[in-house]
Amino acid sequence: MSDACCGSDTCTTSAATATPAIGASAIDRALIGAGLLIGLGAALEWIWVSPWAPVPFGVAAVLAIREPAQHAWRSVQRRVLDINVLMVIAVIGAIALGEWFEAAMVVWLFGISEWLEARTLARARHAIRDMMSVAPQEALVRRDGQVVGIPVGDVRIGDVVLVRPGDRVPVDGTVTHGESAVNQAPITGESWPADKTTGDPVFAGSINGMGALDVRVGRLAADSTIARIIHLVEEAQSRRAPIQTFVDRFARRYTPAVVMLAAAIAIIPPTGASIEALSMAAGQWGEWWYRALVLLVVSCPCALVISTPVAIVSALTSAARAGVLIKGGAHLERLASVRCVAFDKTGTLTGGRVAVTDVFGVGATQADEVLTVAASLEARSEHPIGRAIVDRARAAGVAFAEGHSFRALPGLGAEATVASGAAVIGSHRFFESRELCNDDVHARMAEVEATGATPVFVGRDGAALGVIGLADALREGSDRVVRDLRAAGVEHVVLLTGDTRRSAAATRDASGVDEVYADLMPEDKVTLVEMLRREHGVVAMVGDGVNDAPALASSDVGIAMGAGTGVALETADVALVGDNLARLPFVIRLSRDTLQTIKVNVGIALGLKGAFVVLTLFGGATLWMAVLADTGASLLVVANSLRLLRR
Repeated sequence: MSDACCGSDTCTTSAATATPAIGASAIDRALIGAGLLIGLGAALEWIWVSPWAPVPFGVAAVLAIREPAQHAWRSVQRRVLDINVLMVIAVIGAIALGEWFEAAMVVWLFGISEWLEARTLARARHAIRDMMSVAPQEALVRRDGQVVGIPVGDVRIGDVVLVRPGDRVPVDGTVTHGESAVNQAPITGESWPADKTTGDPVFAGSINGMGALDVRVGRLAADSTIARIIHLVEEAQSRRAPIQTFVDRFARRYTPAVVMLAAAIAIIPPTGASIEALSMAAGQWGEWWYRALVLLVVSCPCALVISTPVAIVSALTSAARAGVLIKGGAHLERLASVRCVAFDKTGTLTGGRVAVTDVFGVGATQADEVLTVAASLEARSEHPIGRAIVDRARAAGVAFAEGHSFRALPGLGAEATVASGAAVIGSHRFFESRELCNDDVHARMAEVEATGATPVFVGRDGAALGVIGLADALREGSDRVVRDLRAAGVEHVVLLTGDTRRSAAATRDASGVDEVYADLMPEDKVTLVEMLRREHGVVAMVGDGVNDAPALASSDVGIAMGAGTGVALETADVALVGDNLARLPFVIRLSRDTLQTIKVNVGIALGLKGAFVVLTLFGGATLWMAVLADTGASLLVVANSLRLLRR
């Protein structure tokens, strides 16, 4: 029951979060004082039947009405009739009728409900900051051969920070020395600690495990992932969804209509009396004016209007806790309407890291021998293919010795001396140039390509040894994510990729998506997003790279993987912080639950008000009952909205 619920053009969220003329603590003291004075006045009036009872009631009304009166004056200057204007009219009218107790109670209960709403909204907002503000204030930095503790704000890019076992990581950076399991749940929502070693990124606020880590600072504290999360969430909370705009427009029309109806109730019945009943009509003026005032209070649109922002804030908070950043209520609302999801392939449905899928020997050569030679040759390589081969050899328990005289052949492959023999590894073109191909090699190459993988050829001493298949492996659980999206109400799931049709088809078969479009340029993805929108309705695009940015921007809802490029993250409407695709079905279900909650809230608000309007017309409602009804409706919709925090 604040300016946020009044439908004014320059709404503030609440008395506690706005910039009122008097401070929040002064408002609290005024409400406490007003409550005590109302109690005193009630005692004087009901116990001792004192003629002085209106005095404490009047002072209480003055104390409690100061804040609503200031907001009402600003609204009138903007030519807007809001809840504050309604409240001031009701208080003045009650005093004019000599109803001092009800005048004081009306504005005091209004202030109490506004205070409760402000505290509730503040708690939802502060929950995010409390949750996210987990980075330590001090960092241990290696400088001049010593480890010194300095404020985290003084840490510079390029500094090396020591993170001891059990400590929280103070800044974003990259591990330069050490190994440990790091709990990233405060940042990414991952339930299991992530293994970190040299070259791996770490986030400020994550919790180090049992090993000490040296971390080279990659971002200043103010630019860390956790700082960006806080900024994005706060920015999201400040944005207004289209449904909120609709409710505000409704309130701006609703309030003048209520004032006109109240004026009609106050004037028409008594003035419509006949001449013979003129004296009776004069006696009815007070009664009908009172009913008009009750109608003004009970028709207050506050519960209706706060039905949306509290639900939106709660849902944004719940999503942030789960590692999903939604950049505004508008995007949350559109998520609820998504009927088609389009995925990029590399780094989205797949992990974005090359992995060995198959190892085939040629002729009598065994697969382990092919892997031994390839791993020995690539032991010192920093190329993703080389690292993938070495990782596969280690995982398979294949012993290999580091080769000598390694030489990279750009665009072709590499060669080295392995076990006193000249070993080579490279592309089909490279093998053709070395005249190492034969029918058996081509047969193995066809087997690899049939799975959608890319073949890499291995040879030694002038003969082909075998073929290794490499592919960007499907992200774990991607097939389950696709199934969960369908269960959440998504009707069509599509893959849009710049990879080859064979590779895309393999990903389709593994993930279970409905349709695949391959060999795409960035502009092709935009065209296809527009086509999907025409065919299926609201489209969400999920991607991670610079080439996905145009499609993310052109979709109804752009969703970026958290480890993606800065361009993708800035262009997207939603970010999956921990690269956890499983959060996508969750956030779609959350958005739909949020809209359902808003509909229930609107039903509660309108239902209660409708019942009391009928009571008012038949003289069965009083001012304090009207305020309690409005306050009760407001509290009900707030409580209903806060259930979303538990998702």
